[in-house]
Amino acid sequence: MCGIVGLFLKDETLRPELGRMLSDMLITMTDRGPDSAGIAIYNAPSAGTWKLTLQSAEPDVDFAGLSEALVAGNIPARVTVKDTHAVVETTAGIADVRTFLTEARPKIRIMGTGESVEIYKETGLPKDVVDRFNVRAMSGTHGIGHTRMATESAVTTLGAHPFSTGADQCLVHNGSLSNHNNLRRTLIREGMTFETQNDSEVAAAYLTAEMGKGKDLGEALTGALDDLDGFFTFVVGTKSGFGVVRDPIACKPAVMAETDQYVAFGSEYRALVNLPGIETARVWEPEPATVYFWDHEKAA
Repeated sequence: MCGIVGLFLKDETLRPELGRMLSDMLITMTDRGPDSAGIAIYNAPSAGTWKLTLQSAEPDVDFAGLSEALVAGNIPARVTVKDTHAVVETTAGIADVRTFLTEARPKIRIMGTGESVEIYKETGLPKDVVDRFNVRAMSGTHGIGHTRMATESAVTTLGAHPFSTGADQCLVHNGSLSNHNNLRRTLIREGMTFETQNDSEVAAAYLTAEMGKGKDLGEALTGALDDLDGFFTFVVGTKSGFGVVRDPIACKPAVMAETDQYVAFGSEYRALVNLPGIETARVWEPEPATVYFWDHEKAA
């Protein structure tokens, strides 16, 4: 049992409130999974700039002088430290930063990369995780969150959601996959790498692989209905999009709401009750085996 939330803003005036609203939604779901939590925040990208969200068990050591070290390595970068995480903004390639970190700071973990996404996740209660990273103060266009009850893997930072396996793409999952080991082996043969034994990381990697073939998020989620076995609810973010899909049985709880200002997802309705205009929103339970998909670029 886990709690997942998502919020896709149509109204630009709400962007300064994204972190606050998403934090409140996630904290409301605490009793669905209190061992770890995470949030992905998407913001409008800056042309030519990449972001990497890093995590360290020893941030005072690993992040000390990191900005200067990157510049000395011919990687122009700005580093913003937030508790155990740091966001590196750079005009260099992501591959260059990865290579540098592997050689110079091998204990640092990369939580996510892309033009617009930042991912913050740690063990502990959602309220504590939100406070540690000051998520309430963050603005953005859309975001997803997860509070976890570990049932099939250890309670660790890497085991927390969201899982990101591609640029500006991440996933949160409630449920369990039965064919993730076979699918992991297939994806490894296709060049994917994995850091955990969590089935949700496999789901994220599957979507990354499918989108790498030129599919949009909606098409990739449709393929998941055929290729992934088990019971699942996925909420997925991309640079400009937000998608939801439930397996054909749909035994995990889920509710959605839409207004002219936003689209929201919660494992339970109580996660949505404090959103503006919820009393007049169209509220519904997502249908089994049905893909719901919104995209800022297609709406523009």
